[in-house]
Amino acid sequence: MPIDRRRFLAAAAGLASGTGWAGIASAQGYGQTDSVTNDEGRPVANMRLPGEITGEITALRGVTYVGAREAETTLYEFFDFNCPYCRKAASDLASLSASDGALRVGLVHNPILSVQSAQAARVALAVQRKLGSAAAWSLYTQLLGRPGRIDGPGALQAATALGLPSAEAESIADSEEIRLALKSHMRMAADLGLYATPSYVLGNSGILGHPGVRALARMIASLRRCDRIAC
Repeated sequence: MPIDRRRFLAAAAGLASGTGWAGIASAQGYGQTDSVTNDEGRPVANMRLPGEITGEITALRGVTYVGAREAETTLYEFFDFNCPYCRKAASDLASLSASDGALRVGLVHNPILSVQSAQAARVALAVQRKLGSAAAWSLYTQLLGRPGRIDGPGALQAATALGLPSAEAESIADSEEIRLALKSHMRMAADLGLYATPSYVLGNSGILGHPGVRALARMIASLRRCDRIAC
């Protein structure tokens, strides 16, 4: 089956424009609801979020999970494959996941930076749909572990290496199911005001930017103690 790049690019462009930045207005409410700092000791923007909205994240299709379903705590990352800070975040999340058996990580796509980001997100969702979360997590760590721009063709090559033929990956990525899944991820980010990448949802708190692995570990520990990211 030949790859129709025009269709792939057009489909990605339609999602990359007009969706991801809708949360900027609602994000004006972000300040410092809880007094938390990043790994360098600087304040981290955060806000308590409506439980009725954060509760809907579990219903999103195509979220990549790592960690036990019955884990005590779930940390959601909203990310863009071409966000430089997301590269550090990917390494830190892998470390947290490996060291904390009571933590579940959920990856939610928010490709707000470029059409290429949306292309890669659609391929990742195709891998999730066809091969499951373990393969999609592997794709995430592989792509964000590489230097340079990440785009659809590069993501397709990585998907092929994981066992999903390029033509099949692109066919799934171009499907209406994947388009709607990605749109719902970006809409959730907008509804929560998560205009920075990466951003996180931990409990009912939204956290803008990547605070670092030690800061995230402190927030997780606090959530377990007092149901807030700072006790």
